[in-house]
Amino acid sequence: MSNTTTDKSASARVRKIRLGDMLIGAGAITQAQLELALQHQKMTGQKLGRALTEVDAITEAELHRFLAQHLNIDYIDLGGVQLDMPTVSLLDEVHARRYKAIVLQQSRDGLLLGMADPTDIFAFDELSRLLQKPLRLALVGESELLRTIDIVYRRTDEINAFAAQVKNELSEGQIDIDKLTADSDSDDAPVIKLLQSMFKDAVQVKASDIHIEPDEFVLRIRQRVDGLLHEHIIEGGGVASALVTRLKLMSGLDISEKRLPQDGRFSIHVGAVTLDVRVSTLPVQHGESVVLRLLDNSANLLTLDHLGMPPAILSRFRSMIERPSGMVLVTGPTGSGKTTTLYSALNRVNRPTTKIITVEDPVEYRLERINQVQVNARIGLDFARVLRTALRQDPDIILVGEMRDRETADIGLRAAMTGHLVFSTLHTVNAAATISRLLDMDAPGYLIAAALHGIVAQRLVRRVCENCKAPYTPDAQQSAWLDASFGESQTKSAEFVHGDGCNYCHLTGYQGRIGVYELLEMDATLTDAIRREDLAAFMAAADAKESYVPLTQCALEYAASGITTLDEVIRISGGLDEVEPLLDANAEEAADAGV
Repeated sequence: MSNTTTDKSASARVRKIRLGDMLIGAGAITQAQLELALQHQKMTGQKLGRALTEVDAITEAELHRFLAQHLNIDYIDLGGVQLDMPTVSLLDEVHARRYKAIVLQQSRDGLLLGMADPTDIFAFDELSRLLQKPLRLALVGESELLRTIDIVYRRTDEINAFAAQVKNELSEGQIDIDKLTADSDSDDAPVIKLLQSMFKDAVQVKASDIHIEPDEFVLRIRQRVDGLLHEHIIEGGGVASALVTRLKLMSGLDISEKRLPQDGRFSIHVGAVTLDVRVSTLPVQHGESVVLRLLDNSANLLTLDHLGMPPAILSRFRSMIERPSGMVLVTGPTGSGKTTTLYSALNRVNRPTTKIITVEDPVEYRLERINQVQVNARIGLDFARVLRTALRQDPDIILVGEMRDRETADIGLRAAMTGHLVFSTLHTVNAAATISRLLDMDAPGYLIAAALHGIVAQRLVRRVCENCKAPYTPDAQQSAWLDASFGESQTKSAEFVHGDGCNYCHLTGYQGRIGVYELLEMDATLTDAIRREDLAAFMAAADAKESYVPLTQCALEYAASGITTLDEVIRISGGLDEVEPLLDANAEEAADAGV
């Protein structure tokens, strides 16, 4: 390491400064702002730098640049740094959080260490002792550092270690699986620690599902994050049986039954997060596959304003759910956010003056003042039976989790005609296919026309990571698809983006999801076509409706606005013409009948 570098590190390490005096002397803040920050610091116990940013005396970026210049060290924006995990792992997570530090680079000359407070002499000395290498210091933002630590310190090694421990103890014959899993207080059991690490890791990456899939020689644990699965492989097939048995006991399932699928649920606290876990088991070739659906009960339910609906659709949807009667359907494939949309709607109309009953399988979110019923087919408590009983409970609003059969659809439509507001879902690809599905369930056209007020079709697309967003030019294939789908005049001036991939988005280029919507509100022309069960006329009337914007158009507008990517638009566009074969089939039937 050069003398210059040594001097830099030493000067940063020994120089203890009075931050407030330094900033005032440089004209960065005023005396009044310092006094206000000191009062805030006294109340909160925070460091002065954080207090100064929270009272808006100086921005965090300005403070960092100023400190780095004063200390004669570099300021590094962690969002733009590609971190090497073996290098980061030189400092364990406990000490990284305690001393607010992260190892950024290593070379023959030593380590580049990012610290939120390079003037903390005690922390520097402890880190030097732990790392046993020459250190060069750089200043990093505290909030960025904590966010990066949450992302890069995954529990992969911890999960592997506990899995190996379970495997070793199983192979040595030291663990009786039934005895281990029956003892709920056995905190030292490796299988318990393995489960704890799995759930903590899932919460850390905001996974919606955990898939546990046994193979002959390995166990695959996959997490669904932003709609896509991320795989982690554990060596040793014997680990799976201990894990599955424990999960079965936690969810009240029969541990002796391994030939039939089972469903259960349990709740678990992971730090400050409360998870409601839905468990589904399935017999496979090498044991039992388990899928855990994770529902965060501690998270606040989204309001309609935060769903991502375009303003034009949002205002019309609000008006629709405020009506005293009629049916509103939300459609889309599994995992498209239908339940979240309906619960947000219920949350808006949930008032002391309104009686609301829901019929669900299962109840996913628990809401105050709402009577929520979970169906149970094993005892004959199906959707139709609960719905018939619910109508005798004097409800104003009814939510039916899903229109699954003719009887449920018929009861729901008739309830909408008799003074009730009915919400429900269907697994259809778009608004037009919804009418086809209702007719296929033998719901009469006149009943659908009289009861149905509107249909919301939706998908979820991934948001571009704001940290690594960059301009993007469509390739020849994408340009051809754009021209064919929307016309050259509409897409010629559009400016698209994509994500290059960074630490914050796990190198995917995406972070989070947002809903894409289309809303088809019934009018005289549409209801007449439904009454006549004329799907071709219905489609033509929908396309001619000025307020009707198809899903792909909404997604394209998101892409042109820099919210998502063109790849996501193309991905959700597949299959949206599912209704066309149905139209062709109707035309063939009419021809056969001589019409």
